[in-house]
Amino acid sequence: MSSLTYDLTLAGLAVGSAAALTGIGLIVTYRATGVLNLAQGAIAMVCAYVLREFAVEWGWPLPLAAAVTLLVVAPGIGLVLDRLVFRPIAVLDVDPARALVASIGVFVLLVGGAALLWGNGARSDVPELLPDDPWVQLGAVLLLAVLVTAVTRWTRFGRELRAVVDNRPLAALGGIDADRVSAVGWAFGSFTAGLTGVLLAPYVRLDPYGLPLLVVEVIAVAVVARMRSLAVAVAAALAIGVAQAQLTRLHPSGWGEPLLQAVGANLFVVALLIAALMLPGVGAQSTVARAAAPAVRVPGVVWLVAGILFLLPLGFAGTDLHTSIQVPALAVILLSLVVVTGRGGQISLGQAAYAGLGALFTALLAAGRFPGLPAMPELLALVVAVLLVAPLGLLTGWPAIGRHGLALALATLAVGVGVSRFVFAQPYATAGLSLSRPTGLMSDRAYYVVELAVLACALLAVAALRRGRTGRALAALRDHEPGASAAGVRVASLKLLAFVLGAALAALGGGLLGMGVRAFDPEAYDPVRGLLWFAAVVVLGADNLVGPLVAAALLVGLDAGARGGVAAAVIGILAVLIGRFPDAPNRTFGRLGLTASRHGHAHATTLVARTGTSSTGHRGRGPAAQPEGSGEALPGGEAGSPERGSGDGKPGRPARGGATRPPPAHTLAARGVRLRYRDFTALDGVDLVLPSGQVTALIGANGAGKTTLFNCLCGTLRPDRGRVELDGVDITRLAAHARTRLGIARTFQQLAVFASLTVEENVRIGAEQGHRQDPSAVGPVLRLLGLDGPVRDLPAAGLSTGALRRVELGRALAGGPHTLLLDEPAAGLDAVEGEALARILGALAADGMAVLVVEHDLDLVARIAQTVHVMEAGRIVR
Repeated sequence: MSSLTYDLTLAGLAVGSAAALTGIGLIVTYRATGVLNLAQGAIAMVCAYVLREFAVEWGWPLPLAAAVTLLVVAPGIGLVLDRLVFRPIAVLDVDPARALVASIGVFVLLVGGAALLWGNGARSDVPELLPDDPWVQLGAVLLLAVLVTAVTRWTRFGRELRAVVDNRPLAALGGIDADRVSAVGWAFGSFTAGLTGVLLAPYVRLDPYGLPLLVVEVIAVAVVARMRSLAVAVAAALAIGVAQAQLTRLHPSGWGEPLLQAVGANLFVVALLIAALMLPGVGAQSTVARAAAPAVRVPGVVWLVAGILFLLPLGFAGTDLHTSIQVPALAVILLSLVVVTGRGGQISLGQAAYAGLGALFTALLAAGRFPGLPAMPELLALVVAVLLVAPLGLLTGWPAIGRHGLALALATLAVGVGVSRFVFAQPYATAGLSLSRPTGLMSDRAYYVVELAVLACALLAVAALRRGRTGRALAALRDHEPGASAAGVRVASLKLLAFVLGAALAALGGGLLGMGVRAFDPEAYDPVRGLLWFAAVVVLGADNLVGPLVAAALLVGLDAGARGGVAAAVIGILAVLIGRFPDAPNRTFGRLGLTASRHGHAHATTLVARTGTSSTGHRGRGPAAQPEGSGEALPGGEAGSPERGSGDGKPGRPARGGATRPPPAHTLAARGVRLRYRDFTALDGVDLVLPSGQVTALIGANGAGKTTLFNCLCGTLRPDRGRVELDGVDITRLAAHARTRLGIARTFQQLAVFASLTVEENVRIGAEQGHRQDPSAVGPVLRLLGLDGPVRDLPAAGLSTGALRRVELGRALAGGPHTLLLDEPAAGLDAVEGEALARILGALAADGMAVLVVEHDLDLVARIAQTVHVMEAGRIVR
């Protein structure tokens, strides 16, 4: 081995060892708590500053300073985070997204606190803890990895650790002290973060932003290891470190030289992009759909006050509005998060990248440096930049199709880091670039007026997106994605639309911001800013149009004229608190007069009881109170009772003096369906036919394969072998929403309602997106199910189980299906509600609908089913 190769290998091992430490800490913390600690880099940075403070400023001996930093301060940070931030989240079992927001909150809080304490300048006098010998660092990493592996695999604590991760409540019932396990996990994770920081700080820029971002990049090694294997994480870190060092030997020539050099210098970023975008999503199954709060309604007086505050700079400030002009532009950027996260329910940590691309493309187009396009006036350049950036939203939108929660967060973060490293930080894109304002808008006052006009238009556009068919579909996607797909919503297309529109808005705001400050500053759009913006929007109201305005004013105003880091510290505190007190924003909005819906929850409870939709009894127009011969036929003539008619002579309904025209018959069938999960056979050559005009029941013990077969029929699962046919046509490869639009509707065992929408809006989703797509179907369905009257305007959140079961059934029926698949429809219903359900299902079958019921209530099955199939070990035995 040549001397150069050997030296580069040693250098790569040193970098890889530090990355391996980060990977070990992330994996241990994740396995102990289920939280991906995005604050790992911030903890590393704080510990590096603390070591420098002890050894340089206070003059402590380096061994003492290192011992206190690594054995007291670093684990102490982890214990504080566990006790005050993440343990309450685990105990309250709040939305997993809250844990992610809390982690981001800790990140920005530590970054802001460090900026306040030590300033933004880089420090180069951090003492070296270990000798500058890669073999010593590598040996320490390998020893640590072996010890952790031994503890987790072969000790009682390791068994307890795995049990807590698998099921914390069950582990606690088994006598395991889950709090102690998670505390040890956080303490150890923070120790490894601190060790990473003190090892890296002497060789990289130590400032509040540089080191945390560097550690964020090396999250790649933990993602490659699927957050499980320490050996894979260590091997990946060392391999990437050595490869990155060896690539410095290459000196390519030609047009691709700058890009290839950037790739060689940022191989961990490349690995993060590949791991996050191409490997199976880490934590994709950890995000469970939670009930969403009803959308916040902002009173007019609040808008009036906001408008006055935004106009104040024009009346009281001088001609220099350098600070004020940043607020509307940033508000437009933050509105992009309202579209993607607040309305679409998708986690996006990469919006800073699109804002930066908007500013960069505007500058390049105005200067005539954009390849293939001539120089343009600034306003035209901004419009073209938005049009160019919008399709790039697919970079984060496409992974969102198959990823959720943590997996999606990592994918969007990876895109943001990649754009920052390979575009914003590269001279070939930004060298010598300037940005000016359009002619006539050189004064700050004139430019501020234009910004306010653009902000007003953006607010109106986002408000319009929240209404109508698309708005309801987005709300359904956010509240319950499988339920939205089952209602006929094209989930994949809607996600792409949300990300594309979000990218366009972010680019518009970024271009405005760049022209406002007359410069393109790459640091204004780095991934740390993206994390700060995301946290600010979430804590101040992601689905509230006032939230981005308040967030923009806070982020700009708190740091204006003060020491940097105030805004990050404040937002960090709020983000940390939102995990511990998840209902605090709603209570705050209530005190400010911002109502969540047309009716409060207390009024909802009273009204539900009064209209007969409670789970303890029925009055008024509830189904239990309806005589069997009353009611109304469903639209399309494929639902309702033969005796139920409106006398209007419409097709499928009883005409005056005539008989009901029977609906066309359809047959859904499974032919030789097989499905295996690794070594377990869930379905073993199942054949099932669902004829029109009757109720078919599927029963069997838990684990017999009922739900798996049900999901294969719905399109949620795709069998390994066999076919699912509709009227003899193979539909095996069709998605769930496509089958709904063919007339196959379903309900869920776990309620799939859209909690932020009203009862009527829930049913309207099915009417707009289902088989018939006839909005006029809403009224008849509501009347059939006893959901008309005042109850139709109540938010679904807070209704009883019985009412919600009917809401879900109403959404399925409103699409005019010919086949209805019901998974445990009687779960949570009392005897009266079960009897009402039996009558409705009997009426639907009598009207020609094919009904499949997967049910454990054998009494209900005996009353309603004409055919009963029994499943056992993945087969239908009779």
